[in-house]
Amino acid sequence: MSRAAFLAELTEEVHTRGARRIGVDGVDGAGKTSLADELADRIEHATRIRVDDFLNPPEIRYRLGRDSPEGFFVDSFDYDRFKGAIADANTAVVIADGIFLHRDELVGLWDFSIWLEVPFGVSVPRGAARGYGFGSPDPEAPSNRRYVEGQRLYIESCDPRSRATIVVDNSDLARPGRLVR
Repeated sequence: MSRAAFLAELTEEVHTRGARRIGVDGVDGAGKTSLADELADRIEHATRIRVDDFLNPPEIRYRLGRDSPEGFFVDSFDYDRFKGAIADANTAVVIADGIFLHRDELVGLWDFSIWLEVPFGVSVPRGAARGYGFGSPDPEAPSNRRYVEGQRLYIESCDPRSRATIVVDNSDLARPGRLVR
């Protein structure tokens, strides 16, 4: 399916469900921000919120060490401020994007949520090309351990694929495909 057709179908589904709080989740480089922006462009009175705007200060983010996957998963973001921003948004629809959006403490926020399924062999090179902090396009590179292993911890402990309203294969940005769970 073309990206335009997919976005039209997705927008219709959001409208039909009457969703007001939408979360777009996936690993780094999955295409979360682009999809959330495109969806917001199609929904009247939508407000965009990015979890990346709610980073904890370095002394919290790196308390387990700069290379710690556990620290990346557990300590990266201030979820209380993030939840507050979503609650305070007095618009028709809030569309949030970011990693870890199906964590236990966030899963109840969403009326509708999307998990972007993209293998690390695709997402890491894509993220490295965009300057997302990956030190190398190789998912197995030591410089990527914190991020890749931290996201694997999230996937294993929270199973975002099963918690999402829909799962989308976003490996090919031009032709996203809805996956059946």
